Amino acid sequence: MSTDQTPPHTIPSVEADLPVPNHHASHPGFSGVSGLAAGLGFLSGRGPAARLAVELADVGPDDRLVDIGCGPGVAVDLARRTGAEVIGVDPASVMLRLARLRWRGGPNVTWRVGAAEAVPVDDAWATVAWSLSTVHHWVHLGAGIDEVHRILVPGGRFVALERQIADPDAPGTPSHGWTPEQAESFAEHCRRRGFERVAVGRHVGRGPVLSVVAHRGADGSGPAS
Repeated sequence: MSTDQTPPHTIPSVEADLPVPNHHASHPGFSGVSGLAAGLGFLSGRGPAARLAVELADVGPDDRLVDIGCGPGVAVDLARRTGAEVIGVDPASVMLRLARLRWRGGPNVTWRVGAAEAVPVDDAWATVAWSLSTVHHWVHLGAGIDEVHRILVPGGRFVALERQIADPDAPGTPSHGWTPEQAESFAEHCRRRGFERVAVGRHVGRGPVLSVVAHRGADGSGPAS
């Protein structure tokens, strides 16, 4: 993870004219006892977002899915139950240890160490990729979007979910998520880097959640330069 101590609101964006969707890029990551505690909390609190992602991506038994920033694997497990082949990717070894212990994997699940900017998956392997409550931590937004584009098949689906927040500069966990403006910004970043049929949504459940759903072009064209 980055050790950059730049204040979150000044972290450079891929596009200078857009709000910054990765305003927690300098987050130190999860490790040790605090990382374990966070992971255990994610096990009990990430179910609603995982179910929403499965619905938005319309995941089924013919899919190959990559969960970028999978944490302890709640969404991986739900995707696995549809019959999809799933790869869970996370930079934090403590999260992957929890995932392996809790879900025990299976013939259609693989866990790999990696980050959004370097996803350990072959080109055009995935029919679906998603990043749930993690884009605001991505260190390099453009590199992450390009990696998603690279690993998707032409026509593949990408889903990003974030909790709706009021102030990205608020101290502590209240700033972890997106404002509606940041969701629109991320959608525009995706369009500018080659994604098509990009849509922003708002979903009300245990709390408002913002989604960006995008598709890799059917012609397989690469990210915009």
